[in-house]
Amino acid sequence: MDNNNPNYSIADGILAEKPKKQNPWRDRLSTIFLFIAAFLIAITLNTFVFQSYEVDGSSMEPTLQNSDRLLIYKFQRTASSITGKEYVPNRGDVIVFHKPNGTSDQLIKRVIGLPGDRVVVKNNEITVFNLENPEGFNPDDEPYGIDLPETSGNVDVTVPEGEIFVCGDNRIPGASLDSRSVLGNVPIDKIVGKLLLRYIPLGNYKVF
Repeated sequence: MDNNNPNYSIADGILAEKPKKQNPWRDRLSTIFLFIAAFLIAITLNTFVFQSYEVDGSSMEPTLQNSDRLLIYKFQRTASSITGKEYVPNRGDVIVFHKPNGTSDQLIKRVIGLPGDRVVVKNNEITVFNLENPEGFNPDDEPYGIDLPETSGNVDVTVPEGEIFVCGDNRIPGASLDSRSVLGNVPIDKIVGKLLLRYIPLGNYKVF
């Protein structure tokens, strides 16, 4: 037993470790560092991975309602910017994007036509023609389309490379600013991310 160890003392024959002196400044600096790290992580996630949005308007009814709170997944778009490889969303994805007119306004719509598709809106429905479907198909035949209203408009357009054709789910005349109207096709580089989940209202929580 080393009785000369300065970290220990003997009292009543019991070897006891001396209490170490606390450094209040070190504790304070650790707390500050944790707050800064948490803040930086939150900023990084919000900028590059996830972002919260609130729906403003009725253009995506009945799928989304005014004031719904959403979480948008941005990582695929971020990875595309880093790697230089173009990010093309899937048909049927609900995406958030910047308006092509150069303003900071953002819209949320559903992807209907991909690069190279011919999109025809006629007789209250959408038909998409491409190499895999030369006879055409209705993209709204997917489960999301069960409760959608008939699609208004009169469009016949081939989607160029680097762009997509989008529609709001509310297809009645004038209900949605989208590719059937003056908005036109949306450049892929304007995409912010795709809808991941609706978390408010809590009773209508849904993963997309």
